[in-house]
Amino acid sequence: MMIGRKNMGRASPMLLVLLALGFFFATYNLLTLIIQYKDSSTGLGSGTSDPVTGMPANFRKSGKSNLKFHVALTATDAPYSQWQCRIMYYWYKKMKSMPGSDMGKFTRVLHSGKGDHLMAEIPTFVVDPLPEGLDQGYIVLNRPWAFVQWLEKATIEEEEALCDKNRYILMAEPDHIFANPLPNLARGDNPAGFPFFYIKPTEHEKIVRKFYPEEKGPVTDVDPIGNSPVIIKKSLLEEIAPTWVNVSLRMKDDQETDKAFGWVLEMYAYAVASALHGVRHILRKDFMLQPPWDLEVGKRFIIHYTYGCDYNMKGELTYGKIGEWRFDKRSYLSGPPPKNLTLPPPGVPESVVRLVKMVNEATANIPGWDSLNSG
Repeated sequence: MMIGRKNMGRASPMLLVLLALGFFFATYNLLTLIIQYKDSSTGLGSGTSDPVTGMPANFRKSGKSNLKFHVALTATDAPYSQWQCRIMYYWYKKMKSMPGSDMGKFTRVLHSGKGDHLMAEIPTFVVDPLPEGLDQGYIVLNRPWAFVQWLEKATIEEEEALCDKNRYILMAEPDHIFANPLPNLARGDNPAGFPFFYIKPTEHEKIVRKFYPEEKGPVTDVDPIGNSPVIIKKSLLEEIAPTWVNVSLRMKDDQETDKAFGWVLEMYAYAVASALHGVRHILRKDFMLQPPWDLEVGKRFIIHYTYGCDYNMKGELTYGKIGEWRFDKRSYLSGPPPKNLTLPPPGVPESVVRLVKMVNEATANIPGWDSLNSG
């Protein structure tokens, strides 16, 4: 390991400012990528298209495993993270026992170094953040370090009859909402991941080769994914996670890599770390949808509301411009959104309407929603 464990205090008062700036650039830098993004919902709304876009070369087709997976999401104790975790956990509980679900138990891996007031509401395991300054203001570098600590310290009880190597984990994020019951999409030692249109290892071969040398294999062995959402065997994640930490830190310290990968650097680090361990992912386009670019929920499993949804009252998307109607998680950095958000105007895609309705249902049913989300 490159880093030692160190118990850190709470984040500085500048955290919200840094978050706001980081989220602003993350969102609007995407506008240069959006024109490349074609609606990936073709066929998936009705389930008529094969959702598998990539399969490892050595994959041997096998039937559904029916093995439950443990849901784990990394989070901070910032109000912005807390309200998203509450909504995510609400929909996890609702979908967990539905037909077709292989969802097991749940852990919020809290990398703030101390507990918060949601400990009694959401099953939580507290780990340390990276030593001060090591993340260089890029707080998502705490994600791989959080998984390393959790996997080392926690007892993950999922299907007691299973040996440890056969347990599975879903790596999730606070801004995920389960839209349909999620089965175990992994098959044996092949994890399942979501193919991101903006993760393009082959277009960054020169940079990727700094961390994935030629003797390891072709750059095409690096999957176009991040760590989330991924369903993976616990034993495999235990191997990959320390490498993921170290590759992330090395990428951040390399100016050329940091500039090229920017806010998705940690995602590239997971993809490279997996390839270094010879792990290839089954790429599932139906794993997740991302409004407003994906227009229908259909049979997809997770709504990822990372993008702002801005529309005029004609139901037209206003690219990069605050709309007359909007839903953007970054509007609620310091506290939760209010109950009963106004629904989108006519003409807005079903995916956005569904997202807002699901947020409204959660906020109407979570006890004490209007209380201030402060640690």
